[in-house]
Amino acid sequence: MKLGLAKIIDNPGASVSFSTSADLSDLRFGSCYPVSESVVASGTVRNTAGVLVMKGMIETTIYGVCDRCASEFSAKKEIPLDVVLVTELANEENEDEWVFPLEGDSADLEDIIRTVFVLNMDSKLLCKEDCQGMCCRCGKNLNDGPCSCQKELDPRFAALRQLLNK
Repeated sequence: MKLGLAKIIDNPGASVSFSTSADLSDLRFGSCYPVSESVVASGTVRNTAGVLVMKGMIETTIYGVCDRCASEFSAKKEIPLDVVLVTELANEENEDEWVFPLEGDSADLEDIIRTVFVLNMDSKLLCKEDCQGMCCRCGKNLNDGPCSCQKELDPRFAALRQLLNK
């Protein structure tokens, strides 16, 4: 979707509101496609002293398999949207990922939403921040409680263990 900005490009202090949704179901993170619902973005583009600043929020629900405990989960994802729109890039080699070029007098909202979403995704999908993971011996999900596995004693302390058994 294109957002027309012709009325604010040469009008400092002016702003344009936007609200849109984007289909990002083709995005793959690891072995899953966590975005099956529409990604909704809303906010404003304001001409601040000749600089077009886009601020808003991107919201969706992500579905995935936890990278620590392997359980399926869903979680609300809210990402702040704070980017700068420019008529042309000064130096394309040193381009900033938070600066987006205009196409004529319009901004490509889907490209902006996709880029900001991907840059703000965590490198691991976790069911919760403090996920305990799985036991490496028996495979029990440690979020459901401790497993019954005996802790292995470091072989360097085997001689000390024999003294404790006597």
